[in-house]
Amino acid sequence: MTPPAALYLIPVTLAEDGAPEAVLPVPVLERVRGIRDFVVENAKSARRFLSACGHPGPIASLGFAVLDEHTRDADVAALLAPLREGRPLALLSEAGAPAVADPGAKLVAAAHEEGLRVAPLTGPSSILLALMACGLEGQRFRFAGYLPVAHPARAAAIRELESRSAAAQETQVFIETPYRNDALLADLLKTCREDTRLAVAADLTGASESIRTASVAQWRARPAPPGKRPAIFLLLAPKAPGRR
Repeated sequence: MTPPAALYLIPVTLAEDGAPEAVLPVPVLERVRGIRDFVVENAKSARRFLSACGHPGPIASLGFAVLDEHTRDADVAALLAPLREGRPLALLSEAGAPAVADPGAKLVAAAHEEGLRVAPLTGPSSILLALMACGLEGQRFRFAGYLPVAHPARAAAIRELESRSAAAQETQVFIETPYRNDALLADLLKTCREDTRLAVAADLTGASESIRTASVAQWRARPAPPGKRPAIFLLLAPKAPGRR
């Protein structure tokens, strides 16, 4: 059944070996199967995801428009054309929740500017799953996105995150491209205080899922690099001296 016209924000499986029915509620899967127009980061992986969702297709007949890091801001509003014509439109990220650390946020903003309905659907978010599972401060947290790649700038960013965490007792959450995970972990262990607590959640919802929270001193004694897997990093520094 075709759903009402809206921009539907559809979370995607986090792990390559993850089955949609394992992480998406039945009503969300049914909604996905009724939509024929999609805005995606990568059409090939989107087709694979929709096939796994049991979309009646045929997949080749569905409409796919690409919104990625190379899309010009001036071209984003045009992607809403199906919605303006009264058809439901879905936004898919490459993994997890769309529009969170994702170029799809520009499409959501454009929809709001035109007064079009935006409908977020339930599904996995690696950021929230990691925060749930790490045992760090869950009431005060900040997502910092990607840290700088160059070493001096990254070390400075890590020190800033640790200082902010200590001052506000706020969990700092950040990510990295999988092939740079181990280098980031090495810089964290080199830069952070021994008593700062560090969590690494890798391949969430996947067969090789791993979640570890320990002090930096414990990480140094027993390193466990996540390797080239999707990972979330979280840290919580001890309370700054003199603060209640």
